[in-house]
Amino acid sequence: MKIEIDVNNTVHEMVIEPNTLLVTVLRENLHLTGAHVGCDTSQCGACTVHLDGRAVKSCAVLAVQVADAKVVTIEGIGEVDNLHPMQTAFREHHALQCGFCTPGMIMQAIDLVTHEDNLDRDKIRQGLEGNLCRCTGYHNIVSAIESAVDKT
Repeated sequence: MKIEIDVNNTVHEMVIEPNTLLVTVLRENLHLTGAHVGCDTSQCGACTVHLDGRAVKSCAVLAVQVADAKVVTIEGIGEVDNLHPMQTAFREHHALQCGFCTPGMIMQAIDLVTHEDNLDRDKIRQGLEGNLCRCTGYHNIVSAIESAVDKT
């Protein structure tokens, strides 16, 4: 089936199978490998992207479902010389170790600070419940997000 998909403000036309996942299109068709496949069951959050401004797990969304939507991946939020404030906060607070979960964690964090009011450490931890990190105790991740609340 032929679809048009807007990813990072660029419209792409492609032919895909109707059951193709968004994460597959991002990684295999568009070569945007920031959304990681960690579990294939939408439990880990490593594949989190923004769909019309809200965080979604791209392994749980069919590509045909996003034909009229805007998708933003980790590659679309900042550049090497001009990082997104959340990326800067993660770097400054050493909020990563192996880095596998980091893109999804950052995309979830941006959604959290954009859509939630009066964030404290407990609310941040609750907002990250669907994003797993096997390397950290989340302390630095929570600190990074807390520091970026007014910058995002």
